[in-house]
Amino acid sequence: MNGITILLLAIGAVFLFFFVVGVVRKSRRAKLMSQRLSEADRRELIQDFPTFARLPNDLRDELEGLIHVFLDEKSFEACGGMEQVSDHMRRVIAAEACLLLVNRKHDFYRKLRSILLYPSAYKARNEHGDHDVRLGESWNSGSIVLAWDSVVAGGKNEEDGSNVTLHEFAHQLDQVDGAGDGVPELHGAGSYREWAQVFSRAFERFQKRLDKGKRTTLDPYGATNPAEFFAVATETFYEKPKQLQKAYPDLYQQLQQYYRVDPIEWL
Repeated sequence: MNGITILLLAIGAVFLFFFVVGVVRKSRRAKLMSQRLSEADRRELIQDFPTFARLPNDLRDELEGLIHVFLDEKSFEACGGMEQVSDHMRRVIAAEACLLLVNRKHDFYRKLRSILLYPSAYKARNEHGDHDVRLGESWNSGSIVLAWDSVVAGGKNEEDGSNVTLHEFAHQLDQVDGAGDGVPELHGAGSYREWAQVFSRAFERFQKRLDKGKRTTLDPYGATNPAEFFAVATETFYEKPKQLQKAYPDLYQQLQQYYRVDPIEWL
């Protein structure tokens, strides 16, 4: 057997391995997607994430399946003195994260492997070597960091446009293609052109309003850069949909097309 034959057999074996892994994963995910939460788990989840109770039945059923897949595939790590991450904590974070996936084509946050959970705000070193106090962050390397008290506060207050979980998982969607630039994976060149036009106009208008000291529907933190603008716009889309649609109708339409839901219908 010559070297070329051995190489071809090796390549074939690798392809076969990944094919089998893919089939097994797909089958496992299908089984998990069919599972539902217990009534006790639903009641407990709604206490910290009341949006769950307002979802239409079909979306709520899908979300429950997504929660099971998420909990099966992603790991959680307690940090900053937290003794452990409880099942309830996992479910709340999974529910909020997977709200961004319902009713649309996705790959279950394919780059994400772990969620690091702190009990409250934590300190992290920034690019200048200084320490910032943070509530959450999303790493392109496959991790998300969250402060549990902020997760709960964001989930319970569902109309203030502030939800750290939605914010950081929006960053994960943005980072799927390797660049956190405010442009998640879209379909077709035309979609990217339209997205760029709408978001750049909205971003510029948003920054001008802030410069003039005017009130804004979006959190001022969104003016930091396009990536933060997308994450803040996502929070606002799910928590203050009527206000966002009124202030930025084109932006709202783009987010509606991307997320394939209309949160106004849930009010």
